[in-house]
Amino acid sequence: MSAIVEQATEAAAPEPAGRPRRRARRSVTLGIGLTLVGLVVIVAAVSFFWLPYAQSDTSGTRLEQPSGSHWLGTDRFGRDLLTQLMIGARIALAVGLGSVAIGAVVGITLGLLAAFATRWVDDTLSAALDILIAFPTLLLAMLIVAAQGASLGTAIVAIGLAMSAVVARLTRVLAKRVLSQQYVTAARTSGTSWGGIIARHILPNIWPTLSVNLALQFGVAVLAEASLSYLGLGAPPPNASWGRLLQEAQGTVSTAPAGAIAPGVALVVLVIGVNLVADGLRDVADPTRRRSR
Repeated sequence: MSAIVEQATEAAAPEPAGRPRRRARRSVTLGIGLTLVGLVVIVAAVSFFWLPYAQSDTSGTRLEQPSGSHWLGTDRFGRDLLTQLMIGARIALAVGLGSVAIGAVVGITLGLLAAFATRWVDDTLSAALDILIAFPTLLLAMLIVAAQGASLGTAIVAIGLAMSAVVARLTRVLAKRVLSQQYVTAARTSGTSWGGIIARHILPNIWPTLSVNLALQFGVAVLAEASLSYLGLGAPPPNASWGRLLQEAQGTVSTAPAGAIAPGVALVVLVIGVNLVADGLRDVADPTRRRSR
């Protein structure tokens, strides 16, 4: 009875003064992140229905300054920079979503396999994952793209496979933690299949943490694709990747700074927005963090 009274007292006790402030701060962080990402999503969506100029239109004056006809100016080929920037938003989101999807499918599958495997198989997979994680995502993606040839599809697959090792490692650790719980043992004893345990117990419990990691991997994928395009290993012309726009504008920064500033700001906005969303999800989606705070 005393334990029940203590629980009721704790439930009725007012929250610490700092907790509402921290909760409000987390809501602001998530809101700002969603706003920044939403701006990029809106620009990409609008580009499917309206563009200031055709993608291949080179009728503008080379390196024209921002004006009423070209809001952000033109590049060294006479193309409208706003048009290229809007198309680049499509590519950035496509690479982020595609890479995260591939990394999630491959990584979660390998992680669950390692969690359920025998000891020597688990040790072998863990060692292989550690070796892959030791290599930067960009370096692995460069090796894959160099072997397969530069294209947007190859870049998405390469980045997704490169990040799958991190997802697999995290999935293995989280799944093993869930498998050690007594309710999983009870479910297995009652005759629940391994597939049922994965669907009912493991995935629902590890998904909050995985979703935060995948949100962070989205930003990594966007930066990796921009780096590949900057090096000439990403989406080939006429695809207007933000990384390629930066590469093309590096020689004309002093005369036409908008060509470098615009794609650079777009990259910063998207990556910071995704990181803020991940930070907000870390507190909103993971109940253990909420309780610990």
